[in-house]
Amino acid sequence: MSPQIASESYNDKVVRQFAVMTLIWGIVGMLVGLIIAAQLIWPSLNFDIPWLSYGRLRPLHTNAVIFAFGGCALFATSLHVVQRTCHVRLLSDRLAAFVFWGWQLVIVLAAITLPLGLSQGKEYAELEWPIDVLITVVWVAYAVLFFGTIVKRRIKHIYVANWFYGSYIIAVAVLHIVNSLAMPASAIKSYSAYSGAVDAMVQWWYGHNAVGFFLTAGFLGMMYYFVPKQAERPIYSYRLSIVHFWALIAIYMWAGPHHLLYTALPDWAQGLGMVFSLILLAPSWGGMINGMMTLSGAWHKLRTDPILKFLIVSLSFYGMSTFEGPMMSIKTVNSLSHYTDWTIGHVHSGALGWVAMISLGAMYMLYPRLLGLKQMYSVKLIDTHFWVHTIGVVFYITALWIAGVMQGLMWRATNADGTLTYTFVESLSMTYPYYMVRLGGGLLVFVGMLVMAWNVYKTFQMAREVKDSPVLAPVADAAHA
Repeated sequence: MSPQIASESYNDKVVRQFAVMTLIWGIVGMLVGLIIAAQLIWPSLNFDIPWLSYGRLRPLHTNAVIFAFGGCALFATSLHVVQRTCHVRLLSDRLAAFVFWGWQLVIVLAAITLPLGLSQGKEYAELEWPIDVLITVVWVAYAVLFFGTIVKRRIKHIYVANWFYGSYIIAVAVLHIVNSLAMPASAIKSYSAYSGAVDAMVQWWYGHNAVGFFLTAGFLGMMYYFVPKQAERPIYSYRLSIVHFWALIAIYMWAGPHHLLYTALPDWAQGLGMVFSLILLAPSWGGMINGMMTLSGAWHKLRTDPILKFLIVSLSFYGMSTFEGPMMSIKTVNSLSHYTDWTIGHVHSGALGWVAMISLGAMYMLYPRLLGLKQMYSVKLIDTHFWVHTIGVVFYITALWIAGVMQGLMWRATNADGTLTYTFVESLSMTYPYYMVRLGGGLLVFVGMLVMAWNVYKTFQMAREVKDSPVLAPVADAAHA
């Protein structure tokens, strides 16, 4: 083990805070998801209260799961990883505290304004301009904190996980600022700086790259640190990880137009989005294979290590989602899938399968480390959570895949005289059983989060004295690389 650097410790407090809020916001976000899933079956569950209507709760659900749950997981892991791989404390404790409390304020303001109907109506960018300004300030502070820590690192080498975290921080800043350009009309209302098809194009350049950089690049940074760490193996191919990084960065930015196939967007832009989406399959699967092959020679650990199960199965969902996405961007396939629940199934395959599972695995690794413990309160409960979550996700996405293909086929079916064979209401009636299965799958995922909450609560009770870990002196660059 590397010798300890005298009197210096890592800033584990902010990591611990973000790790706890990851769990709390995960429970809140998934609870709202359960409510709106139930409303699709029983619309009266909104009780005729405007702020409980589906149209207002749905953006609350997406923002809570992506930016509150996923965001806190990214903040926690990136600030943990950058300290450990650079062998230094964070640039500034005050800046770290500002980033934590600023992000929590953003989330609380979103939870207040979205149910009140204060929205720009943009997917993943619904929040009004004052909150957008706050997001920008917090994000810049986060960037200064992260990159400032890298600048003061004690070793020359920058580990690849930090490349992915760094790219997600820079890309999300650019995406947010450009897509959020607007003219304020009042203290709580604004209008987009763009119009018509241009607005749609900018929105989906943002929307798909929010998936590409917030929900992919950031979590790949998580994968490149926590999978080798838990497997106690070096990453399968460090060279492949660098190729994976540059290929992903170069290609992902161009895939957004595939959300706008068969719309008023120029045909060349639609075609461009389709082509780059298909090319994107290569670096995506390169990363998945790199993560999975890290387990070479240690596959037996999956029998006894439920945390490793979370991490490796998340990569399976990542591979499945990144195959399905390019396939759905092919125009002929998209003509069937567009506007159906197949798309919702695809999104949740990535969100609940890839993003949630790698986050949960990383959190289970972090909690005991941040509390000075060797392991969680109950390894058996982690295993229980894994199986409940996995079964729930499989039920969820399978139901929506079937429902989506059925909807697409029913909507395009025509009689001999050219009239539609089915009305929309008939397709909706046929979808209800699958919505019930989806609700059941979502309920299992939510129950898994409650199991985790109990396990984390008992783990915190076990910790007698919580203090920051000492900074370790760096090993030789060649060995570290």
